[in-house]
Amino acid sequence: MIETTRLGPRERAENWRRLASEHFDILVVGGGITGTGVALDAATRGLRVALVEARDFAAGTSSRSSKLFHGGLRYLEQLNFGLVKEALRERELMLTRIAPHLVKPVSFLYPLRHRLWERPYVTAGLTLYDTIAGQRSVPRHRQLSRNAARRLCPSLRPDALVGAIRYYDAQVDDARHTMTVARTAAGYGATVLNSAEVVEFRRAGDRIVGARVRDVETGRHADVAATVVVNCAGVWTDDLHRLAGRRGQYNIQASKGVHLVVPGDRIHSTTGLILRTERSVLFVIPWGAHWIVGTTDTSWSLGKAHPAATEADISYILDHVNEVLATPLTRDDIEGVYAGLRPLLAGGTDQTARLSREHAVTRTQPGMISVAGGKYTTYRVMAADAVDAAATDLGRPLPASVTDRVPLLGAEGYPALKNQAGLLAGRYGVPVWTIHRLLGRYGSLIGEVLAPSGEDPSLLEPVTGAEGHLKAEFRYAATHEGALHLDDLLTRRSRVSIESTHRGTEAAAEVSAIVADPLSWDDARRTREIDAYRARVEAERRAHAEADDSAAEAVRLGAPDSRAVFTNSE
Repeated sequence: MIETTRLGPRERAENWRRLASEHFDILVVGGGITGTGVALDAATRGLRVALVEARDFAAGTSSRSSKLFHGGLRYLEQLNFGLVKEALRERELMLTRIAPHLVKPVSFLYPLRHRLWERPYVTAGLTLYDTIAGQRSVPRHRQLSRNAARRLCPSLRPDALVGAIRYYDAQVDDARHTMTVARTAAGYGATVLNSAEVVEFRRAGDRIVGARVRDVETGRHADVAATVVVNCAGVWTDDLHRLAGRRGQYNIQASKGVHLVVPGDRIHSTTGLILRTERSVLFVIPWGAHWIVGTTDTSWSLGKAHPAATEADISYILDHVNEVLATPLTRDDIEGVYAGLRPLLAGGTDQTARLSREHAVTRTQPGMISVAGGKYTTYRVMAADAVDAAATDLGRPLPASVTDRVPLLGAEGYPALKNQAGLLAGRYGVPVWTIHRLLGRYGSLIGEVLAPSGEDPSLLEPVTGAEGHLKAEFRYAATHEGALHLDDLLTRRSRVSIESTHRGTEAAAEVSAIVADPLSWDDARRTREIDAYRARVEAERRAHAEADDSAAEAVRLGAPDSRAVFTNSE
């Protein structure tokens, strides 16, 4: 590393100074997985890079996925072998080299419903899936009888299957992974800022030469000079094209995906499940002490910042998963609900499940490259293609991408620390399982997270209302991980907002006290943060009872946006 990896208040102030005073080869707009991936790819090729994100890292699509690193079995059915091969290669790189602390193997059970044709059909697909993967760190698929399948998953109804096949993919906390990519980019010299919104593009003739950026926290502006702007705005891609005064060469169709989170004891299983539906597939994914169940796949044309799950979305998921469960899930079992938008390349169909998951990189005008579409799993490939495309405007050849050999922050030394978990537990006076959980979130940065507890032992205590987290984790999120608001802390740096029935409201006061000092919050600011967060949670709860998207969004938009609230009040 050549620069600091901290994204705290002090670094934020310095990055604003750099943003206004330096000339950048590339300005990346968008702090989701694609944008942070572009920033890392460009920085590790020796380019001067800045990244700006209007809200928080991964605040949109990249914190609301199915949280899988997978090849995509259903793309085999669509004969999209190239996409599957590419994604499976990326899965293996993450598991073994780039992010083994963040990306973990996970198994799925595919229940077979038809005695004659289904087993050979699915077996052929999974055999191809395993073959395409080549050398792998996960087991091959395995055939199971009905009894063997129910031993792995006792919650399956006996009449819901005649047998099953078990196969493996990988999973990830998407928001933490995206934030870690951003911090890794900062470590290689990128200037990285969240709560920084592009409000205007700067021009020299017909060429884009930078942008005017607004600090969403204070309202101040900075004029950023850059040779190339890379549009990584996801579902906002077309909005940036309009702001730049030029239509793109493709359109983005947003597809809404909804997931439910239920307690681990509601489904008795040692493996995840994958189920066919009439529209797509439904996953039941192990998630710590919980299960994630989803997703939906429906067209969305309303506001992009706050997609809302409706009563119909929730019913769809419950109805389909309950077709195979001996003890049905009910609405009372739901701990959390989240909805996200996939940025799909629009085609000649209104059915979003059939639109392309492949990505496109285009030079929309001199000085601007746009990248859109794709899958979370293939973010690194998308980023490399976008930086390659920028070479035309940079006017010089670039070194080849090296991110397939660049471990993310926390990966170096992780295997050794896993072996030392018992020693670490003794050193810090916490249970071994706590050390394993922290290693799965921070990897070899665990010492950095826990270091302040030497001066303040109370940081090793769990948080009331978020007992799965130590106070030290929230302080670290404020000092090192760029968190600026309670929503950042409870929704993305942790997942308390979807892992507890109170959705984080019972932890809000204590968390605000933990970060008050590093974020310079007085009592009035703490109160406003707590009130804004609780209002957002209540609005989401009300939205889930609405029958359609328009009604749900209207309710959801009734909650204050914390970033707008504090810009206007301070």
